[in-house]
Amino acid sequence: MLLRDYFPTVENWLKLTSCTSVRFLLSSPNASHLCWRYRTVVPLEDPIITETTSTLQEWGVLWKQLYVKHKVDLFHKLRHVMNELIDLRRQLIQGHLAQDQTREIKRHITVRLDWGNEHLGLDLVPRKEFEMVDQDHISVSELYKLRHGDGCQVPVQHHLFINLKSFTYNTISEDADVFFSLYDTRDNKQISEKFMVRLNKNGGPKNPEKVDRLCALFTDLSSKDLKRDLYIVTHVIRTANALLFLLLWYPGRMRPYGCAVLAMSDVFHTITDLKEEKDFVLKVYTCNNENEWFQIHENIIRKSSTKYSAPSTNYGLIISLQLLRGELDQIRRENQAVFSRALAITRKLGFPDVIMPGDTRNDLYLTLERGDFERGGKSVQKNIEVTVYVLYADGDTLKDCISLGSGEPNTSEHRSFVLYHNNSPRWSEMIKLPIPIDRFRGSHLRFEFRHCSTKDKGEKKLFGFSFTPLMREDGTTLSDESHELYVYKCDENTTFSNQGLYLSMPCCKEDFNSCPNLPSTLPFQRNPKETFWVSTQLCSTKLTQNVDLLALLNWKAHPDKVLDILGQLRHINGEEIVKFLRDVLDTLFCLLDDNTDKYGPLVFQSLVFIINLLRDSRFYHFRPVMEAYIQNHFAGALAYKELIRCLKWYMDRSAEVVRQDHIQEAMRALEYLLKFIVQSRILYSRATCGMEEELFRASIQELFQSIRFVLSLDSRSSETLVFTQAALLNSFPDIFDELLQMFTVQEVAEYVRGTLGSMPSTVDIGQSMDVVKLQSIARTVESRLFFFPESRSILLPVVLHHIHLHLRQQRELLICSGILTSIFSIINTSAMEEVEMMVESLLDVLLQTLLSIMSKSQSLETARGQRCPQCTAEITVRDSPLLHYMKKIRFCNAWNLTDMEVFLPVQGEYVSTLLSLLRQMTEVHFHHLLNNFHSKEELKEFLLKIFCVFRNLMKLTIFPRDWSVMRLLTSHVIVVTTQYLSPALHKNFSEADFDFKVWNSFFSLTVLYINQPSLQLEPLTQAKRKKVLDKYGDMRVMMAYELFSMWQKLGENKPHFIPGMMGPFLGVTLVPQSEVRNIMIPIFHDMMDWEQRQNGNFKLVEAELMDKLESMVSDGKGDGNHRELFGLLLLEKIEQETWRETGISFVTSVTRLMERLLDYRECMKGDEMENKKIGGSSNLMNFYKSEMNKEEMYIRYIHKLCDLHLQAEDYTESAFTLLLYWELLHWEDRPLREFLHYPTQSEWQRKEGLSRKVLHYFNKGKCWEYGISLCRELAFQYETLYDYQSLSWIRKMEAAYYDNIIEQQRIEPEFFRMGFYGRKFPFFLRNKEFVCRGYDYERLEDFQQRMLGEFPQAIAMQHPNQPDDALLQSDAQYLQIYAVTPVSDITDVPQLERVPERIKSFYRINNVTRFHYDRPFHKGPKDRENEFRSLWIERTTLILSRPLPGISRWAEVERRELVEVSPLENAIYVVENKTQELRTLISQYQHRQHHGNINPLSMLLNGVIDAAVNGGIARYQEAFFDKEYINSQPEDTERIAQLNDLMQEQVHILGVGLAVHEKLVHPEMRPLHKKLIDQFHMMRAGLHQVSGSTCSSVCVCARACAVSVNIQSSLYMWSNRGCQRATQGSTLPEAS
Repeated sequence: MLLRDYFPTVENWLKLTSCTSVRFLLSSPNASHLCWRYRTVVPLEDPIITETTSTLQEWGVLWKQLYVKHKVDLFHKLRHVMNELIDLRRQLIQGHLAQDQTREIKRHITVRLDWGNEHLGLDLVPRKEFEMVDQDHISVSELYKLRHGDGCQVPVQHHLFINLKSFTYNTISEDADVFFSLYDTRDNKQISEKFMVRLNKNGGPKNPEKVDRLCALFTDLSSKDLKRDLYIVTHVIRTANALLFLLLWYPGRMRPYGCAVLAMSDVFHTITDLKEEKDFVLKVYTCNNENEWFQIHENIIRKSSTKYSAPSTNYGLIISLQLLRGELDQIRRENQAVFSRALAITRKLGFPDVIMPGDTRNDLYLTLERGDFERGGKSVQKNIEVTVYVLYADGDTLKDCISLGSGEPNTSEHRSFVLYHNNSPRWSEMIKLPIPIDRFRGSHLRFEFRHCSTKDKGEKKLFGFSFTPLMREDGTTLSDESHELYVYKCDENTTFSNQGLYLSMPCCKEDFNSCPNLPSTLPFQRNPKETFWVSTQLCSTKLTQNVDLLALLNWKAHPDKVLDILGQLRHINGEEIVKFLRDVLDTLFCLLDDNTDKYGPLVFQSLVFIINLLRDSRFYHFRPVMEAYIQNHFAGALAYKELIRCLKWYMDRSAEVVRQDHIQEAMRALEYLLKFIVQSRILYSRATCGMEEELFRASIQELFQSIRFVLSLDSRSSETLVFTQAALLNSFPDIFDELLQMFTVQEVAEYVRGTLGSMPSTVDIGQSMDVVKLQSIARTVESRLFFFPESRSILLPVVLHHIHLHLRQQRELLICSGILTSIFSIINTSAMEEVEMMVESLLDVLLQTLLSIMSKSQSLETARGQRCPQCTAEITVRDSPLLHYMKKIRFCNAWNLTDMEVFLPVQGEYVSTLLSLLRQMTEVHFHHLLNNFHSKEELKEFLLKIFCVFRNLMKLTIFPRDWSVMRLLTSHVIVVTTQYLSPALHKNFSEADFDFKVWNSFFSLTVLYINQPSLQLEPLTQAKRKKVLDKYGDMRVMMAYELFSMWQKLGENKPHFIPGMMGPFLGVTLVPQSEVRNIMIPIFHDMMDWEQRQNGNFKLVEAELMDKLESMVSDGKGDGNHRELFGLLLLEKIEQETWRETGISFVTSVTRLMERLLDYRECMKGDEMENKKIGGSSNLMNFYKSEMNKEEMYIRYIHKLCDLHLQAEDYTESAFTLLLYWELLHWEDRPLREFLHYPTQSEWQRKEGLSRKVLHYFNKGKCWEYGISLCRELAFQYETLYDYQSLSWIRKMEAAYYDNIIEQQRIEPEFFRMGFYGRKFPFFLRNKEFVCRGYDYERLEDFQQRMLGEFPQAIAMQHPNQPDDALLQSDAQYLQIYAVTPVSDITDVPQLERVPERIKSFYRINNVTRFHYDRPFHKGPKDRENEFRSLWIERTTLILSRPLPGISRWAEVERRELVEVSPLENAIYVVENKTQELRTLISQYQHRQHHGNINPLSMLLNGVIDAAVNGGIARYQEAFFDKEYINSQPEDTERIAQLNDLMQEQVHILGVGLAVHEKLVHPEMRPLHKKLIDQFHMMRAGLHQVSGSTCSSVCVCARACAVSVNIQSSLYMWSNRGCQRATQGSTLPEAS
């Protein structure tokens, strides 16, 4: 049903799912009636479908993130798995599957879900029967077992799939038969049937229908088989048409050709994944001598290369192999494509390792081994062919009873291959004879021998035959061995129409010896010199080769031999017995009924032997056959009396007999003996209407007395008695179900309790019996008997008694934990008395055991820094027995596990056991527990133990991080238990009885609990967070309330935890949960108040809080919300205090510190944000110095800032940063402790080392001027100490610095003003402006790009205007950047007029605190003729808080000044700057610093002389040298004269520049130079004309004329091409 059926306008639709609802009845707090408050909707669909749907939705989001994170491989794998899950889910939803198919699909779904969750880092889901378990309906121990429980080891069958793809055998050019088999080189025998392929001469299948279908499956390979030295052996037999080189053969004649082998070890090495199919090439080797053919595969494996010939490189078989695992039916379902290709099932020779009752086989494997034949008057030896027939008693040949190999149909006869000219051929050729069981008796084999002549074409001459019957006269089949058969003479004319003629003759030597009365004349004569050997192997579930077994089944024919027959039964092969199990059992009980006194003991022994035979893993599956026999076919109504008598007799003799093998076997067979006894008694009761019931009960009572007697014997001095007791204990739990058929639950429980109680205590028996005893108890707990409440009340005390003793001794801990797990899986909270019993018996010893285990685990986790010193101080742990036990485990561990791998299972088992017990305890249980302590010391010891265990649960890695279900359940149990225990802590250890250790342990627990990672819900997805909150609520809040409540109850004892608990409580407040913070922050006010009362201040609280805050915020804790909440709540509390002012100051300092710590942490994220990191570090460093006055933290951050500068290669800033520490030191010999990377040394030494390092950084940063003063400081110190060697070194360094200043070129950086506006910036940047010193060659565009990269969320402002308040308070980031010009004080020093330009340029851009930038505007109307007359400049000067360069490339703007510059003043400024730029560049070319690249000079000269953009100085002449302007602005007369002087100076500089350009210009650029000369003439002429009138107007004619004359003379020289002379005679003035 869809919602759109009712709401057609809705655009998004929800599909309604069939469901049921469960309602919870809750009472309203404001009403007197009950109401339905909540409704939980439970879908009716399969939980697997629901889980798959929700998981796919979660994966869908993460799958896209994989692509974004470039995890392409996992991206594609996950997509494939998701598609598979969608398809499997669809099949489940359709619901058209059988139960086994549904189960299989669910298995596939859960495997894929768990795979995906693991690879995506999601939580793994505990499952039971493929479905998620509900932890509310399962004990914690069971939940733990679901992940760590040991599964039973079931024998797994392996199968090998082989596919023949091609065979390139061009050199044969004949048809061929290829046989594949598995061969064991250790035992030198074939272990499988053969797989046969018939190929034509082209290498393709002889049958066209088998193209791409030449494949087989070798089945029933066990894990033991795969460990053998196995080879795939391939024999190639050619069906020859011609005998190469010698003679012709006829169709159908077979001769050996070659052999190939492949080691299975190579296959296993290549095929690493199950079901992975790989190709292999098998080279076919040919035999050098056909006499060696029978062992050619062994020669190839042994690499006896002289006995075979290697093939050519392009010669071989190409096969593909695949390993499969599981039951054959399952493999058939999972690999339908493989089985649809006419797959040939190739079975293992003999029975598999596990024989199933339903298996039916009747196969006889016949091997033609060898023969010895006479030459028969021939000049050469014979070519012998053997023909095999299977004939029935009537002489007819059995049709299709010969199989050469799987893959080809059966035949009625078989012709062997022929070995050329060999009278002693060795074939070693195996064939299978699948003869029907009803035709086996009376059938025989006949072997006919023929000589294949090479002279007479087509002639095959019969010269002899052999035979052997398949079953002997006594009913047994042909034995599994080699048989030497007689060869009888015959000729080609011989007919075998009357097979009775030769069947009456002996077939072999054994047959001859058993026939003494043979007639003198026989129909056929035997050649005594000729023999034929064959071997047979029977694999039949219906026939036997054992004479003794047949004699037992037919005992009535020989009643006098019954005792001997029964004595031989235990020597019969087990395979033979299980085949005839029912018949054998019927015979035994028939003998028992016939004569109990005579046959009773032997029948009992035989029955024990057969029962124990079924304990073998090969015959384990026949146990249901035995049980079916007992229930449906057993008829021995009187047998129970003799069985009880014999069983009791065996037990009673256990104290007397030395050899107890027979007694031990009887004890192992106890289960089925009791089954026979009970069933026999039931049959007897039915027949007699319950007669002799009391006698039977009495006999069972006596039997149990004998059992208790055996178990009570002291076995420490008798090893045989130990094995007897162990056998009895192992079998004892198996009889409970049988006893329940005859007795009540209480009666059986009493029997069992008495038996378990008769066992000696732990200290009286050896450690090996400890294990057996506990295993018996474990199986008792797991039995059906223990599930009945009435029996459990009887058995539980004795079980708990034994476990308590073992835990006290700390022995067999793993087994004890398994028993407890089983108990908790049965007992629920409703069983109040049982839980109470377990609490009294186990809780304390469980805690002690866990502390012992955890102590060892902590020592193994020291590398992780998780040891709890407090726990070690509180509890004395007895380690030695546990360590002894664990050493024993490690010694016996065949897998060589590490210590941690051994301890973790034990630890996890007992943690889950403890949690199970605590989870089942109610308020009543805790009340009884706490009231049963005899003294406060006992209560204190208990509380310390349980608190310590809880703390360790949160510290140690008990449960994996992806197992959140278990972690959350653990946390829930801890918080509930703590809530029950805290009242006892307050009641018994407060006020006068205050105990610091217990309270401190409690507070440490609560702090650890709230901070544990598994409870931090904020990183979780919304769906998972909701799921956790719905299930448990926020357990951090629950524990925080408990902590706060207990803190308030401390009263006058609070000072004991001040300031010790400041750090832990601060860590709790940093948890990102608002309610936890609201609960915990007021505690700090309480601490401040208590310390104020005691000391008159709270310096200790302040110091502790400041120290802890830095480390915790650096570890990633805390946020802006905590900073605001901390200040708000504490200021509200402090407002009413008398120490209000100091309190407000303290809170303000803390919030400001946290503000900077958070900024610093945020800046340190990422790898490419050097400026942010440096800014955050310097901000925090300055705060520690100026506001906190914490010198040590200040020095730490000095070095952190220095390291950041070094990473960015800002060496000058590194030097200035280290100078801060240098300034704190003095030239004294005061010793300094080891600090950071500094060793213990004197203050003088540390300052000297710092000086050298600073000098090194100044040198790398090319700021030698700053290093010179430090060189002088060091020189003074060395001179004072008469350290002339160091003095010489420092003077040389100072001289080198002077040389560098003169000789090396330094790039002048540009400076940029940055404004950070908006609330999204860190505090140290927010709504502030800075000036930054750019990198070398970095221009404005590059700097803007770099800053936007560091602040990717920032919006670049495109104007230089100041932002308004709305923009400053916006929740965004706005970045304003533009270039600024440094304003140096060097012009105020007249002594620098003659200083070289290279030196002055350094001081213009260094140690600068003032920068300005200009904004042009027109005041009044714009002059349309010349805009320079009305163009004013708004000049903003930025004054920094510190000079640049300094400890950072950034410096904050402290204040700004704004002035307006008139048009004339601006013109003076522009001309002066341009002249300075010309002077600097020309000077560089005069000193050859540009290495021939004249382009910069050409462009600069062209830009000044040919000013196409703004007209150059000509526009200034028009604007300011006009008589009208001069007359109207008389106050500007001096400035006009100054502008005129600057213009004249610029012309002179241009002249010098053109002279330099003339010298350096490339010939191809001469036209440009000529153009510049011409334009310079025009520029000079215009300037001279205007200058003359202007100078007369302002009375400066003399100076102007002098300048004009100089210019004219210079131009005269250039015009007459006297450039060289002019250049030599001119010099560049240093100043105007």
